[in-house]
Amino acid sequence: MIDLTTIQPENNGIQKKRLILVVSKGTIDMLYPALVLATTAPAMGMTCDMYFTFWGLKVLTKDGVNSVKIAPVGNPGMPMPNIVGVIPGMTKMASTMMKSKIEKFWPNVYDMIKMAKDSGVKLHACSPTMGFMDVKEENLIPEVDDIVGASAFLSWASEPDALTLFI
Repeated sequence: MIDLTTIQPENNGIQKKRLILVVSKGTIDMLYPALVLATTAPAMGMTCDMYFTFWGLKVLTKDGVNSVKIAPVGNPGMPMPNIVGVIPGMTKMASTMMKSKIEKFWPNVYDMIKMAKDSGVKLHACSPTMGFMDVKEENLIPEVDDIVGASAFLSWASEPDALTLFI
């Protein structure tokens, strides 16, 4: 049997120094993985940028940051049949249950965003998506660093020391 604890990944001398996370979904089950990675990267000596686009952008709004949900319909990881998810009130119930469980391990979404900011993570709102989603700059939370377009994101992602993940 192979001892997996002794296997070290080969990096051929390449060390990634920048983590770029594309946050395109605004649901609980997609935000926490991104926020956990974002808060871990600086502890490992990496800079981190979070690029919020499409439904992920809603999380950066004053109304959206505290109202994230999880939809039980069409979510293969949910421990319930899809048909149950269409019952009125199930999204609210599933969201409440998920938040209750998550908050035993991590702070709420807004506090995680503040933790990320405190550790040097940069939060970027996608300018084309702001128009599409009708999000105004004055509705963004104060932690947002700037509003940038796809060309800025592609410039960062093309850097040789960047690791880009879509979440």
